[in-house]
Amino acid sequence: MIEITADNKGNYVVKVDGVDISPNPVISGKPATFTISASTSQAITGGKAVIEVYFFGFHIHQETHDLCEETSCPVTVGNFVLSHNEVLPGFTPPGSYKLKMTLSGAGIKQLICISFDFKISFGASESSVSDS
Repeated sequence: MIEITADNKGNYVVKVDGVDISPNPVISGKPATFTISASTSQAITGGKAVIEVYFFGFHIHQETHDLCEETSCPVTVGNFVLSHNEVLPGFTPPGSYKLKMTLSGAGIKQLICISFDFKISFGASESSVSDS
């Protein structure tokens, strides 16, 4: 199970229920999917997702995506799923990483801010998927 750390400083519209990473650990040079199960207390018509990656505490990467590219818009009140696909370069060093994601909506400064740890291993000839 992936432990999620939510920024509890704000009264956010979005609540995250869980994160699934496939494969886990992520394999450098291969596609990985980050799926986030969440719910919202108000409709979201659009916005952006800012994804930051940290390695040993150092900020190493940031990208911004249209929220409607990560989920179907408009997002209605209730449960929804964000899905992000990424292919990490083959030279990405193995180890422990932290991903921080901040969602903002039209007219809403911040919908949620979460972070979670994930691991990257070197590309392998066999598929190594772990649930732990």
